[in-house]
Amino acid sequence: MVKSRRVHLLLILVVLSFLLIHFLPCNNNAPLEEKPSPVHILILSSWRSGSSFTGQIFSQHPSVFYLMEPAWHVWVKMYQNSAKVLHMAVRDLVRSVFLCDMSVFDAYMSSQKKKSDLFQWETSRALCSPPACDLFSRTDIITAGNCKKICSKYPFSKVEEACKTYSHIAVKEVRFFDLKVLYPLLTDPSLNLKIIHLVRDPRAVFRSREKTVADLKRDSNIIMGSWRAKGEMVPYNTMQVICKSHVEIYKAGSQATPSFLKDRYLLVRYEDIVRDPLARAAQMYRFAELHFTPELQKWVHNITHGKGLGAQAFEIGSRDAQRVSQAWRKTLPFQKIEKVQNVCKDAMDLLGYRLVQSEEEQKNMSLDLLFAQNSS
Repeated sequence: MVKSRRVHLLLILVVLSFLLIHFLPCNNNAPLEEKPSPVHILILSSWRSGSSFTGQIFSQHPSVFYLMEPAWHVWVKMYQNSAKVLHMAVRDLVRSVFLCDMSVFDAYMSSQKKKSDLFQWETSRALCSPPACDLFSRTDIITAGNCKKICSKYPFSKVEEACKTYSHIAVKEVRFFDLKVLYPLLTDPSLNLKIIHLVRDPRAVFRSREKTVADLKRDSNIIMGSWRAKGEMVPYNTMQVICKSHVEIYKAGSQATPSFLKDRYLLVRYEDIVRDPLARAAQMYRFAELHFTPELQKWVHNITHGKGLGAQAFEIGSRDAQRVSQAWRKTLPFQKIEKVQNVCKDAMDLLGYRLVQSEEEQKNMSLDLLFAQNSS
């Protein structure tokens, strides 16, 4: 009897072993469930073009890890070089950020660095919520001021740790002047890169730059390289370089584009964002494969329909965005407008900004006429 039970148990064990071997995958050979590849978004723009606000549209999304101008560290460390010379270093840094490899900052920052040493870290909701900071929720709308007060004392390692937990990684950069420099990233199989090319009326950019001359001095010197104009033409020469770069980027992104750029380049005008924020934010989210949540729709509406006038140049707060975007028409002398239009004519023609022919026209032209060439 005992022997019969043993035989019976042995048979059961044999059958179970057979089932385990033939019908259940072995751990070593089991196909791992692949994690979807992150979407990489580069907001490509120039200084004073509304790029910080546009960056926030992405930063506040709970699925996005966002960094604002990480290549600032490259330009600070290597300021004696021209923008063209620095293109490669900037591109390599941006690629590493997209891959969540933050060791790239070792070349530009102290070995004792903290998260708060990263340029404008507090503008990133991802660095103000878990795992980078435990005091806010990922779904919270977080202002830079609140984040800076509460989340600064975390180690730099939290930047990389946080990055690896997101489905979308977005970077805002103003330090690329040629789309072709980015071709290696667009053809890199480890990246899924989409480029949002943000432009703004050069006259508005010029007026805003006038208010921030001291803050932009080092960057302007790098832009001009060895060609250092003197006197009153300096700001116009700088605008000429910036406008030319927008023309070249737009042509490379939209005219006779290589196959790897198909559906991966989107031109957005800042004026169109502030005229219809919800529609443009929705357009950019669709392009980036992101869901436009009701909470974010409310935030986008509120931040663009406030009473503020954008007095703080580098702060993002609730404001009358359309009124602020058109302030140049009432504050910039027509003589300066003519000079900007002269050096940026090609960019204005290509991007759909109508030239103003007189001081009277400057004051009285309606927005519809000013952007009559709007093809978006």
